Amino acid sequence: MSVDENVSPYTPLMSQDARVDVIAFYLPQFHPIPENDEWWGPGFTEWTNVASARRMFPGHYQPRVPGELGFYDLRLPETREAQAALAAQYGVTAFCYWHYWFGAGRRLLERPFDEVVQSGRPEFPFCLGWANQTWSGIWHGAPERTLIEQTYPGEDDHRAHFEALLPAFTDRRYFRVDGRPLFYVYDPTALPEAQRFLDLWRTWAVDAGLPGIYFIAQAWEGRRSSTADFDAFANEKVPSRTVRRRDLLRRLGRKLGVAPVHSARAFVETMPLGTVDAPSAPIVVPGWDNTPRSGAQGVVLHPPNPAVFEEQVASAVAHVVAPNHNGPRLVLVKAWNEWAEGCYLEPDRRFGRAYLEALQQGLACGLETSAR
Repeated sequence: MSVDENVSPYTPLMSQDARVDVIAFYLPQFHPIPENDEWWGPGFTEWTNVASARRMFPGHYQPRVPGELGFYDLRLPETREAQAALAAQYGVTAFCYWHYWFGAGRRLLERPFDEVVQSGRPEFPFCLGWANQTWSGIWHGAPERTLIEQTYPGEDDHRAHFEALLPAFTDRRYFRVDGRPLFYVYDPTALPEAQRFLDLWRTWAVDAGLPGIYFIAQAWEGRRSSTADFDAFANEKVPSRTVRRRDLLRRLGRKLGVAPVHSARAFVETMPLGTVDAPSAPIVVPGWDNTPRSGAQGVVLHPPNPAVFEEQVASAVAHVVAPNHNGPRLVLVKAWNEWAEGCYLEPDRRFGRAYLEALQQGLACGLETSAR
């Protein structure tokens, strides 16, 4: 777990005047917890599915083996330090840790982030994304199995939720937009009285001495996902299990009885960058292959290609620095370490640091293009 010693791990990639911030989603599912031990067997982590993945068709890139960071455990502060240094070296501004609050104070996978806040290390910016979804058995191809239901008990629970996160919001490392801590909501459509939730948290933030909260909601296919006044919407396009009738890769999948396979380049070329009638921030994806979790019920973008990712990043950067862009100068990466979805920037045995280098080059190319 090492990075180049001659590079300061937390030096910004570009000057503040030209800065485009890059936030990478960060999955904390790389340490055992009692609940996963009960559901899937002792010692279950994200690595369990990653290591057991198998090729489903010729040329399918599985299993995927981590590179220099190894099969890490997020309970180790050395791991978290190495991740932060590597991310900063290639232009990632902050990690957005996925946060699980199921209602009535129920949390899971909170240990890595809590230790980051309590220890003051690593010295690297962060924010939180509320993965407000019911947990199902999707990791083992059983999405109909409910493990923990996402609930919304009401205002008292919203208050408890806010108070639990206030130490993070007031941490000097917390990533802010216009001075406000950024908080990401994965499924705004699931929030009962979403506007009430936003109003409450903004009021409590001001009462706590903050200028408010900067809320970003996930959106799909370029359309805003809520009528509530989120500050911005982040566009994502999820690979569909339905692909074009004439797609040769689809015929291959049908013949072999495996997951649908899409062209990686064709997929990213159709990803929306902006949101209709709302401030927005684009999401870029290094790849997608969730067959380690879902088997034949998953979807594959093929072949993995860092050059395609570089082009995607360059387009997203050019979009957010364009004069007509009405959102933050922010690009979101899904993800830093979603290994079981084939969606990660971290080095692996096949590509090494190629995706990190593609991010860095895409950032520079996007800014250069916009300056012309």
